[in-house]
Order: sequence, then C-alpha cells, then structure tokens
Amino acid sequence: MHLTPEQEKMLEGEHGEMIAKMMRLLVRLGDVYNASKMIPVASVQVAGVSYKSIGDAGLEFLQDIAREARVKVLTFLNPAGMDLENWREMGIDEGFAKKQAAIIEAFKKMGIVISATCTPYLAGNLPRYRQHIAWSESSAVSFANSVIGARTNREGGPSALAAAITGFTPYYGLHLDENRQSNVIVEVKAELKTSTDFAAMGHYVGREVKKGIPYFKGIKNADVDDLKGLGAAIAASGAIALYHAEGITPEAKEVNIEGLEKIEFGEEEKRETYERLNTGEEEDIIIFGCPHASLKEIIKISKLVEGRKARKPFWICTSRAVKEIAERMELDEKISKAGGKIVADTCMVVSPIEKLFSTTAVNSAKAAHYLPGFCKQKVIFKSMEELLL
Repeated sequence: MHLTPEQEKMLEGEHGEMIAKMMRLLVRLGDVYNASKMIPVASVQVAGVSYKSIGDAGLEFLQDIAREARVKVLTFLNPAGMDLENWREMGIDEGFAKKQAAIIEAFKKMGIVISATCTPYLAGNLPRYRQHIAWSESSAVSFANSVIGARTNREGGPSALAAAITGFTPYYGLHLDENRQSNVIVEVKAELKTSTDFAAMGHYVGREVKKGIPYFKGIKNADVDDLKGLGAAIAASGAIALYHAEGITPEAKEVNIEGLEKIEFGEEEKRETYERLNTGEEEDIIIFGCPHASLKEIIKISKLVEGRKARKPFWICTSRAVKEIAERMELDEKISKAGGKIVADTCMVVSPIEKLFSTTAVNSAKAAHYLPGFCKQKVIFKSMEELLL
C-alpha cells in the first residue's frame, strides 16, 4: 500500500508513539483488504462508548489513548449507556454512572464532540454527497452511504478512532465506486403505511440478503425517518452498509440492475416479520428512538398523546441537540403529562435496561432484533400509533 511522506512519518513515530500505533492499525487493515493507498476523511463517528459495551478494558484502552493523542477531524460519539445529565431519573446506579463518566472524559480529552448519538447527521455532522468519511455505528453507516451518498465502510470502534487521530482511512470497500453496485433486487409488493413497516421490511431483507447491496423497487414514498428505520434494520439483521431505492436514494440511477436476482417483500413477508419480532405479551415500558428520534418524530408523538395518557410509561431516546430544541418548543411538557420522558445520549440497546424491565415495546426492528440478546428483554414490536393509543 502506498503511503505519502506525511503518512510514513506517522507510521515511523515522528508524530508520537500513539499516532504510530493508530497508523499501524490502519496499515494492517488496508493490507488485509488490499487497499492501494490511504485517503483523508472529512469526519468520523466512533462507536464503543457505552460502559455496558466496552467495560473496564475498553475504558483503560481509551484512557491510554487520551494521554497522548488528539483527533484531527470532526469526530462524533455514538450513544452512551445513560443520559449523561439525568441518569438518576433513568434508574442507573452510581457505579455504572462513574465508569461511564470516565469514558466520556477520555473522549473529551481527545477533542471528540460529546454528541452521544447514532444519528450524527441530525445533530451537526452532515457529510456531503461522495465525501469520504469513517463512521462506525451500523445505522449511521447505512444512512450515510444510502441516503446521503457519502462513502464509508462499516468501521470498528478502534479503526474509526484511528482514522480520527490520523485523519486517514484505507481506500477499499465502499469507498470505491465499483463496490457500490447492487447484487439483488427487492420487489416491494407490501403496503408500507408506517416507519415500522419500513423497519420490518429492512429486517426481512437483511435476513435474506445478509451481506449484499439490495436495490428496492416499488417504494412509492419515503421520508427521512422511514429510510432511517429501514437502514437500521437492514444493518442489524444482515451486515448491509448500503442499499439503493429506485427514485429515492441518490445513487440508484447509477446502478445497473439488469439480470440481478430478485426477491419479494409482500404482505405475507411483512406479517411473518412482525410475528417473528414479537416475543412478549405485555410491556413494562415503551421506548422509541433506535436510531435516535428526529425532531419530527418527537413532534408526532407529542401530537398523538396530547390531552391523554399513553397506555404505558414511555421514553423517547434522542440526541442532546434534538432534546434541547424539543424542550424549547415545550414538547417535553406535553410528553411528560402523557406519562413519557425524553431521554438523551443513550438508547434502549446500549443502556442497562435489563436491570429495570423485562418486556420492552418498540417500533424499531433494530431494537427488536438486539434487545432479546443484549438486554434479556421480551419484545413487543408495533407501530408508534399502536403502542401509544
């Protein structure tokens, strides 16, 4: 792999031992995937933030890096294991909170934006079309590649951090145009009435396609939240970091679909997916925001519950940036009166909800996919309207 003189100096330790370690990691990664060179990245999104996910070993690893290294590009964080300001209201114990705070402090020392969100594109980190980035959270990667048309592989936490510290990533995979072509057509026959239907379709297609790049035909209309849910589900049930949707996503018109294998998502497949993801009978709590809720979704929820109590207590997980706007609009007051609360910085998957609940209701297929294993939850999977009213 060709390295520039600047990159050679990083590798040889002229900019410090920690930068050399980070560059060695990227060089090894590039060698594994036969990358021809390193390319600069415009932004980074780092996963591996929750103490629940990385534990004491991860904390020590981050503290070692923070003693020496600082990031060179705009770098955002994935959700933490708790609301960083109101963790007591969530029922988080103090021991967990102290460890989580130490992780955040290490990232802060590196110069990373403490965004704590899986939707960085809704909170100030919006790449442009065809821009090279190094993002690691699966739903964010899917959205960046598919909906925005930026270029990123599905980075691991360490490789994303290395890209942030060096400013470079190996040039392979989805950074190359030839690797962004579809290999299967999804004929959409089912009626998609809600974002939850889009999420169910994503879960089905991820299971069927696994590692390919699907091309959706027949989606009549989709907004940002629909595509967000679709991409999150497809990345959870499969290892899919890019999809195309005819007439909707920016690169779809560049894809040659002639002769590709076809699968169908009809009413039967939709019904079977809902049945598969529903494993519980009565929820303890309803949680929205996986990926993090947009302001539009919070407004929708506030209108649904205005003047009434929701069936069960509910949380809306979102970024701190979106929560503050919602509070300025006094949406939090309407939601509180209905039995809900807006929770920032975290989500139901990476927080220790297994210590609080046993059955969680969600409108996210990604959450429904991960909650049984990661959080020992039984799951109710339904649309927002069905869960609240």
